Amino acid sequence: MSGFDFTDKVMLVTGGAGGIGSAMCRRFASGGARCVVVDIDEARARKVADELPGPGHAGIGCDLTDRAQVEALFDRVAVDYGRLDVLVNNVGMTSAARFDERSVESIERELDLNLLSPLIATRLAIPLLRASRDARVVTTGSLGGILPLGETPIYTASKFGLRGAMLSIGLDLQDKGIRVGSVLPSATDTRMLREEAVQGGNSLQFQDPPQQPADVVAAVVSLLDKPRLEAYPRSGESRLVRFAMLVPNLLPRTFPLFRKRGDRGQARYLEDLRRRGLARRVDGRWELVEEA
Repeated sequence: MSGFDFTDKVMLVTGGAGGIGSAMCRRFASGGARCVVVDIDEARARKVADELPGPGHAGIGCDLTDRAQVEALFDRVAVDYGRLDVLVNNVGMTSAARFDERSVESIERELDLNLLSPLIATRLAIPLLRASRDARVVTTGSLGGILPLGETPIYTASKFGLRGAMLSIGLDLQDKGIRVGSVLPSATDTRMLREEAVQGGNSLQFQDPPQQPADVVAAVVSLLDKPRLEAYPRSGESRLVRFAMLVPNLLPRTFPLFRKRGDRGQARYLEDLRRRGLARRVDGRWELVEEA
């Protein structure tokens, strides 16, 4: 049983229509929370909200890189709910395009969404959080915020920055009535990971089978139960990457040792997606199958 009382809590989840975000909303709503499901796809956000158990949910479309839209989002929360008990910064993206080939615009977009938007959303939410008797901010980070991923340096940059920022914000706000923490998952079986896999993304993250969104949700709930700065769905992986970063100059030598295992894991994951009807090979290339 969870020690955190979800009853009547107002909980806003960005990226709320995605695999991890929607799983969070279902868990929160099942405990009696009122969920504000925020996603750039308004139709999907509304669909998730409509399917949640209990009353008081809302699905809102918002481009979190647009300041005016984010301000309007919190204005609406203020009118409809009067406070915000928990802000979950869960939105994120990645790209399999290599650094030396991708556009500058795509770099800016990824940094804006992954790094700047959670910081701006957290800052704009402060007045609503202060109206809560038990205000929390939870951010979905990544083990890529500890260990550099050569194929996805912009994702790594955003998650390194986000981790540091949330640690700092947590220290700053702990005596001001707002508790801040981050969950740092490894590869999770979501559409984002599936897209990366079929596009030939970073195979190092497939050392072990990807975890499920429910594993990330469990880590979030544990963070709500026992507030702290960071939680890890897979503690063993977190210890491994933190140990590896004790001597970063050895990374060029150690990474090749894990590459073959990661390549095999990625191949197994793609075959698993094929068996589940989520991916297929066409003319020797993998592609996702659109879900109904």
